Amino acid sequence: MSETRAISTPDALLAIALPIARAAAETARRMRAEAITDVQTKSTTTDVVTAADRAVERQVIDSLRSARPGDTVLGEEYGEAAAPGPGAVRWILDPIDGTVNYLYGLPQYAVSLAAEVDGVVRAGVVINAATGDEWTATLGGGAWRDGRRLRCSERTELAQSLVGTGFGYDAKRRAHQGAVLAQLITQVRDIRRFGAAALDLCAVGEGLLDAYFEKGLNPWDHAAGGLIAAEAGAIVAGLAGAPPGLDMVVAAPSAVFTPLHDLLVELDAAGGA
Repeated sequence: MSETRAISTPDALLAIALPIARAAAETARRMRAEAITDVQTKSTTTDVVTAADRAVERQVIDSLRSARPGDTVLGEEYGEAAAPGPGAVRWILDPIDGTVNYLYGLPQYAVSLAAEVDGVVRAGVVINAATGDEWTATLGGGAWRDGRRLRCSERTELAQSLVGTGFGYDAKRRAHQGAVLAQLITQVRDIRRFGAAALDLCAVGEGLLDAYFEKGLNPWDHAAGGLIAAEAGAIVAGLAGAPPGLDMVVAAPSAVFTPLHDLLVELDAAGGA
């Protein structure tokens, strides 16, 4: 095995990601009071981006380039400088997942960092920057929190399932999502909306949520959290055989995944704006 290939093993990639994500989470915490005075807008006035988002992303990019100068980085704020070649590592970063929570001081925002090779996520870490809680996973190596291996819920009935979700910022998309939710809520135990997709997926991996679905997630929203949920035994996919992506991300144990998936298809959850 070559040195380059050896350092790209899932364990080696996670070993690089962890200290970088920890430092990024510390920066996010430290900057919060300063950052909330420098709010700009993205797609709408409710989709905010702060100085902290940009500072954290730049810090992570600089650290990754120092550690592995040949890799590429896909980040929420700065995008991607170059497409990765075959066998190359691409890092997928959300500097602050749950920016609105961050602004309001709600303790549910996270740094999410994943390493992908040839379209397959090999390692991921999600850190709740408000609390310091960490979730990690490696492909084939399981999902972990504080030295404890995670297993997703053993729920078998959709009607008894606690389901997490999220909403887009566009008003038309929200209207469609609300209509879907109005029909879904009578067929599950209850709904939760915490406001940070990466943490929602970790909650599925830990069994704190039985299932989760959301339309409109970008790769940085679900790359690390999706691996954590999957390595904890959940099915993580899109609808009708599609991979998880912008149209839909669904995460649930196998017994719940199929009925939830079929109901989301019936309700046209991937439709709308």
